[in-house]
Order: sequence, then structure tokens, then C-alpha cells
Amino acid sequence: MNLRKFLTALFGAALLAATAYLLWLPDVKALKKKNPEQTSYMLIKERQAAARGKKLGRSIAWTGWDGISENLKHAVLVAEDDTFYLHKGVEWNSTWRALKTDLKTMRLARGGSTITQQVARNLYLSPSKNPLRKIKEMLIAGRLERTLGKRRIFEIYLNIAEWGKGIYGAQAAAQAYFGKNAADLTAEEAAALAAVLPSPRRYNPVTGTRFMESRKRQIVGRMRASGYLPEEAEATDLDASLEEVISSTAALPAPADVPLASTGTCGED
Repeated sequence: MNLRKFLTALFGAALLAATAYLLWLPDVKALKKKNPEQTSYMLIKERQAAARGKKLGRSIAWTGWDGISENLKHAVLVAEDDTFYLHKGVEWNSTWRALKTDLKTMRLARGGSTITQQVARNLYLSPSKNPLRKIKEMLIAGRLERTLGKRRIFEIYLNIAEWGKGIYGAQAAAQAYFGKNAADLTAEEAAALAAVLPSPRRYNPVTGTRFMESRKRQIVGRMRASGYLPEEAEATDLDASLEEVISSTAALPAPADVPLASTGTCGED
């Protein structure tokens, strides 16, 4: 077999494999009523720990929609995906900006995933930065939107999101960091939890660095500016007044390795 035939056969096999990979999509109908007990992301992290000879614990306690503080829902929305109730699974403006940044830097590093895409990735895929994985993530996100609806997708997200090593979901995070139920989180506590979502293993919501305090203040400011907090709400544990935060036009800061979109917010990739 000459080189041309070999390369043609190799390309054909790769194309066939890619097509099969993209056409296989999970059946998400069961998620309408059944809560996922674990995710692909959890299993991958645990296998990685086992390969290093370590055992990674898992703290997760499912909490229904009404058992999660409105403060946390609002904080996550303004920090991770402020157009969640407007898009159909993919926020194309953020995706396009992320693609342009990746092409400019020649590496897959830019964020841009919506809450729905993060649910798709966490449940069924891997955190690898792979173009085929990204396309499949978008396809699954579309299926989730058509099948489950916004409220159920958001409920699943709040229960499977990682908030620290082995800490998954709002209830486990509220207990681990604040010793209370997810329903009782204050605006400031909710903002602290939302602030770590792009890099939950890098940052801690209760041992605030200057960066974390700044990010938390910005999230509370966005909650206030979006009408999620009453004007008389107190923020005694913040270093700066909310009025100063709201008047600031600076973009919400993000970890250097997980930049946010310049307009609108979509989570990590």
C-alpha cells in the first residue's frame, strides 16, 4: 500500500470514528424524574486519584429545587451564565469569542460553556479540551434543553457542580463550608460559593484571598444590579460597600486559566 492510499484509509477511518462518536448521544429522558447518583466527571476524578494510589472521597446530598437558597441560584446565574433563560443550550456569542481567542493563542483554553453545557459535560463526557468533545457537549446540551427544560437543568447543575475536592452539590458545599443547609445560605455566602465555580480546587470560599474577595463583591454587586437583592440588604462581611461595587464598570474577574467572556458570563470549559 502506497503512502497516499494509507493516508486516505487513515483519514476515512478517523472520519468514520468521529461521526460515530458525534452521533452517539445519551438518552436523557430518565433525568426528568430520576436524580443522577454520580457523573462521568466524578468517576474520572476518582480514577485519576486511584492511579496515584489515593482514595478520593465523595460528599454529595441531593437537594430539590425548593431546598436551595434563591441567593445561590441568583449568584450562580450572574457568575456563570447570565443568559441561561434566554439561550437554547449554547450561547453562541460567547462560543464565538472563545473560538477566536483559542485560534489566536493556538490552544484550547478559553471558557464559554453555558450551565446546560456544563451539565452535559459533567454527566456524560470528560473535562478534556477536545474539539470533538466540545461539539458533542453542544449536541447533548440541545437535547437536555428540549427534554428537561430550564428549571430541571438548573436543579441538576446545582446538585452535581464541584465545590471543592470531592464536594459536589449545593447541600454538601453549604454543610462543608458554612455548617448549614443550602436553603439557608445568605447572599454573601452564596456569592462566595459562586466565586469558586470556575476553579473549585484552586480556590476556597471561606479562606478569601484578595482575588476571591474582589470576585465575591462583584458577584454580590451583579445580584443587586440585576434586581435579585433588595436595596436594604446588608453586606457587613464585604470589604467594600455595595454601592461602590455596583458603580464599578470593571468586568467580573476570573482565574487566569479560565477567563470569562467580556460581555455576558458563561462558565469554564
